[in-house]
Amino acid sequence: MPLFAALIYAPDSAHAPDATPEDIKECDDHAGELLAADSMLVAYALTPREYAVSVRVEGSTPGPFVDAGQIVAGFYVIEATDLDEAVRIAATNPVARTPGSGVEVRPVHSGGVIRAPRE
Repeated sequence: MPLFAALIYAPDSAHAPDATPEDIKECDDHAGELLAADSMLVAYALTPREYAVSVRVEGSTPGPFVDAGQIVAGFYVIEATDLDEAVRIAATNPVARTPGSGVEVRPVHSGGVIRAPRE
């Protein structure tokens, strides 16, 4: 089945190192829905923009790569029969219903897990 990346754009990430379960409840609830539907393969929440470092040919600088109103706050990979179904699944993300935020859906070309993270 085809894979699709859902990139979550928001003014910032709710997943600060000191975030409480209440701070991320809506995100966790949505992840639970996708797991129950057996459509999500992998998901990563990124920390807020203040933790970003951008690397370019000129060197590294603090902050996100693009200085914009929204950042990539996280992403997940889903299985769907086609792009239309992937968009329907992504539309259930709470961020898609938040003004100034949204979810970008793109077909995955190739890749996969190379190895498990070190502990």
